[in-house]
Amino acid sequence: MRRTPHPITSPSPHPTTSSSHHLPITHSPRHPLTRSPMPHYTIRTARRSDLPALEWDGAYTHFRRLFARAYEYVLRGEATIFLAEHPQDGIVGQVFVQYESNRPELADGNERAYVYSFRVKPAHRGQGIGTRLMETVENDLRARGFRRVTLNVAKDNPRARQLYERLGYRVVGEDPGQWSYEDHNGHRRFVSEPAWRMWKELSPKT
Repeated sequence: MRRTPHPITSPSPHPTTSSSHHLPITHSPRHPLTRSPMPHYTIRTARRSDLPALEWDGAYTHFRRLFARAYEYVLRGEATIFLAEHPQDGIVGQVFVQYESNRPELADGNERAYVYSFRVKPAHRGQGIGTRLMETVENDLRARGFRRVTLNVAKDNPRARQLYERLGYRVVGEDPGQWSYEDHNGHRRFVSEPAWRMWKELSPKT
């Protein structure tokens, strides 16, 4: 599998709770997923037409080129983008999954995959969206034969770390979180976001 550049490392998930209502989610036919307990939300894989919505009304426009590049990896079968969609509000949550990286300690194309750019819009937190997105990621990776999920969580985002720990992830180290990218205007931007490295061992698929 082609090695891809180290992706965005700016996860910003927030703890959420599940609802008792049930609606089916949509998914790739190759990887059956579970039913969703979230009212009025659908979990599905991204389409090219979704890319503008990932900018969240301008909040992440500076990541436009990164999102476009990530989708090219999706088309090559090297990554997946899962979205949470509301019938009125559109895309309200997202998580990117990379199967192989030039940093094999994050993703090696065989046993480890890397999760990043995990976000839920503030107005839709507390509905179980973050939890369901991560469960969907894990089910998909398990079906693909991966055994471990890795991620970086910013040290200044303790709520995100608590969510991951509740889902079974544990801190295994630190990451300086120093990287750069080209924004939508072609300007090079540099980021320094110290993070905790976390991972979770996936149980075998049943």
